[in-house]
This record gives sequence, structure tokens and C-alpha cells, in this order.
Amino acid sequence: MFDTKVALVVREDLATWQKLNVVAFLATGIAASAPEAIGEPYIDAADVQYGRMLIQPMMIYGSDGDALRKVRHKAIEREITVVPYIEAMFSTGNDEENRRVFREEGVETMNLVGLAVRGPRNAVDKVIKGLSLHL
Repeated sequence: MFDTKVALVVREDLATWQKLNVVAFLATGIAASAPEAIGEPYIDAADVQYGRMLIQPMMIYGSDGDALRKVRHKAIEREITVVPYIEAMFSTGNDEENRRVFREEGVETMNLVGLAVRGPRNAVDKVIKGLSLHL
């Protein structure tokens, strides 16, 4: 069992391609913020080396926009890692533009479509309390 937990929360009303895109970006955000949680490269029987992955599972939850804002607020209060994705980022074409539209977003009215959180297991459980696994 791990001392930490990773939870990805995605807005349920998105198109399938958007959900997958958001989850992929959020997972990379968690990996980048937690280099200690990255395992060793995988090597197959022919000694071909493959990339490394996070060493622990990432649970994916579904929610609406209000629940996402509550998760964000609770995670920030508990000072755990938060990786956000807002709707405006769907219309940009690069990281610089993503950061610009994110900076312009209102903090209390943030139009979140996804969030990833990582921290102590009990803190993450409290942050995502009430959410259901994404189906």
C-alpha cells in the first residue's frame, strides 16, 4: 500500500476525446511534480528498454464543475499537489497559451474540466470525498 494517493477528477459532460486528453495531461502533471514516484525503466525479455511510469495507481473520478471547484479549494487548503485543466485550454495550441488563458481565469469561477491531486492518502480521501469513480 502507498502512503500517497493520486486522484484524477474529470468533468463528466465532456466529449470522450476531451476526457481522454484531460486525463493524459493531468497524469503528466502529477508525474512531473513527483519525480520520486517514477519507477525504473521497463525491460523486456529481449533487453529492449521502455519508458518509466508512475509507481502507483491513479484513480479517475467523475464530477460536475461545482464539485471540481470544491476539490480544488479543499486540496489547496490541505496543501497537496494540484494540477488543473480549464476549458479555455481546449482552444489553445501550445503550453504558453495554456498558461496565459489559465492566468486570466477567475479563481472563484474557474471553469475547470479536470484536476489531479496527489498527497497523503488520508488528505486526498478527504478532498475527493463524495465523488464516484468515473465510468
